[in-house]
Amino acid sequence: MIRAHFQFKETITTILAEEQTWIDVAKEAMITARQDLERYIAGDPFFQMTLEPYTPDQGPIIAERMAVAAGGAGVGPMAAVAGTIAAIGVEAMAWEGALFGVIDNGGDIALITDRPLRVGVYAGASSLSGKVAFVVPPQPAIYGICTSSATVGPSISFGVADAVTVFSADPSVADAWATALCNQLRPGETTAFDRLPGSGVDGAVAILGDEVQRFGSVPPMVGAVVDENLITAGELY
Repeated sequence: MIRAHFQFKETITTILAEEQTWIDVAKEAMITARQDLERYIAGDPFFQMTLEPYTPDQGPIIAERMAVAAGGAGVGPMAAVAGTIAAIGVEAMAWEGALFGVIDNGGDIALITDRPLRVGVYAGASSLSGKVAFVVPPQPAIYGICTSSATVGPSISFGVADAVTVFSADPSVADAWATALCNQLRPGETTAFDRLPGSGVDGAVAILGDEVQRFGSVPPMVGAVVDENLITAGELY
């Protein structure tokens, strides 16, 4: 397996693949998607600034995917940027025949995998941080595992959770809902999960200090030793 660090402007990723060819096509796809988004934002800067749902006016596919996912979660389109860019990269790998490919865009992960895969959890000052991982079963289709934190990383958050991880067949949806849930969840308070049925979210896990909150179907959590050197810095928005 090849592990490659890839950064293009504010997009900072780790790519895993079996062949360099698939890493190269993922990079190209992510660059193209980001350039399409930048051109759109140049003509519609409100798309980037708003924290509320927003429908773009004839935007590129990446903007439309971000806006749809974020609208369902009740957040601004940029809440879905990292997961969407990661998904576009993995889709390019799959199109070229890859059966295994992972893109971690600052904790927002899109993947396909023909084998079980462990995804570690980094949750800031929580006692669980770096000590647990999700065991993800083989996923022949694109899948999203996206995490938002109010205590780690550069992203805007109005919450207190150390980590909220969301699982969905649509990485854009996973990313948007990770942000939305992280904004809303509080210790001992899980009513934010009430909005998830029918949203496209399979499951979610929130870590708030030593408290763990769960919704829906999530992969098993097991003990792990997470190497912090492998953590990918966040999308700088």
